[in-house]
Amino acid sequence: MDIEVNYKNKKRYKTAKYPMHQGLFWTWLIWLLSKIALMGKKYKVETIGMDGLKPPYMLLSNHMHFIDFELTAQATYPYPVSNVVSIDGYVVKWFLLEWIGAIATRKFTTDIHLVKSIRHVLKRGDILAMYPEARYTPCGTLAFLPDSVGKLIKMNKVPVVAVVHHGNHLYAPFWDFRHKRKVPMHTQLKQILTPEQIEDMTVSEINETLRRELTYDEYRYQKENGIRITESFRAEGLHKILYQCPHCKTEFQMDSKGTELFCNACSKRWNWNEDGYLQALSGETEFDHIPDWFAWERQQVSRQIESGEYHFDDEVEVFSLPRVWRYIPLGKAKLTHSIENGFTLEGHYRGQRYFIHRQTAQTNSLHVEYDFGPLKKFDYVDISTENDSFYCRPSKPNQITKLAFATEALYLRSQKQKTQKA
Repeated sequence: MDIEVNYKNKKRYKTAKYPMHQGLFWTWLIWLLSKIALMGKKYKVETIGMDGLKPPYMLLSNHMHFIDFELTAQATYPYPVSNVVSIDGYVVKWFLLEWIGAIATRKFTTDIHLVKSIRHVLKRGDILAMYPEARYTPCGTLAFLPDSVGKLIKMNKVPVVAVVHHGNHLYAPFWDFRHKRKVPMHTQLKQILTPEQIEDMTVSEINETLRRELTYDEYRYQKENGIRITESFRAEGLHKILYQCPHCKTEFQMDSKGTELFCNACSKRWNWNEDGYLQALSGETEFDHIPDWFAWERQQVSRQIESGEYHFDDEVEVFSLPRVWRYIPLGKAKLTHSIENGFTLEGHYRGQRYFIHRQTAQTNSLHVEYDFGPLKKFDYVDISTENDSFYCRPSKPNQITKLAFATEALYLRSQKQKTQKA
């Protein structure tokens, strides 16, 4: 049983409300500002199978950087779009997002009203845009997609458009988004499902179609298209996602500088070449493809869970977001993640204990932030409930990618156990 934080103001930002209709002025202004923001950048936006397609329809996009919104806006104009937006996007500018018809949600929680809001937007004849990965891609490949997306499509029976961005992650990778690279960007919008097809398909078939159409690999795309990233800082920050050394197997001792990635435990070094592939400076190149290294780390975490050795606990610094005016510093707290109990967050605020518990079956993924600007530019994980969000900064370095792997693995494990019991 959760024990809520002892706030002076008990009110929470109300996400359970229907979004406003985006007026013509706002649709035009979003298009114009996006056009201005894209000036000086090399990009292409193309559409496939969308001739004559008008709203309502669902627009499902992969997610790499804020520029995704700007590129998509070039293709959807002049039709109004309601975007599903995480609660942290509302901080300070909540009134603006409400005016443009955005739908607020807290990531990786059970949000029944989100389903109702999506249905409301589609019934009134607008475009519903959502990013089913629910976070920026950490390594330029498709992240975890929940099966609930297929159920949502089946429920609404409107056309589905897949948006696949290429180059956006290379332009500003999630783990070093402040430093931009000179990379051409290509956005493709493609109608992948009609109402008639949806009617004849199972939820499983819909999800299979969605995963197939949204699958991408930015580094393979870079290599195949001969894109050279020549910036001298291109590897800096890469250790945030490649946190385990494949040579000595040590975790959290990786670091990066300039064009090199290296392990402080065994001193092995890799150079990140201009074509997006890694090369060991001595000995074997265990992984030359970043997504392969990333996938290997995921497998390592799954093995730790299966063997029963996985466990995380740390004293973290916590900032909460019950409303959208500002983050509230709650001080230090204990964050634990275990195989049997999932996440627990326990601390004290204004003289009273609070306790948050998220079971493994409640959380299919984890919201992580690298170098999070609003909060001192450190790495954070977000543990959200239906009416509050807790941004936790671990005291130990480079922990959050592994926490995300473990969250997804434990969720899948809980679903497998549930199926076996049925």
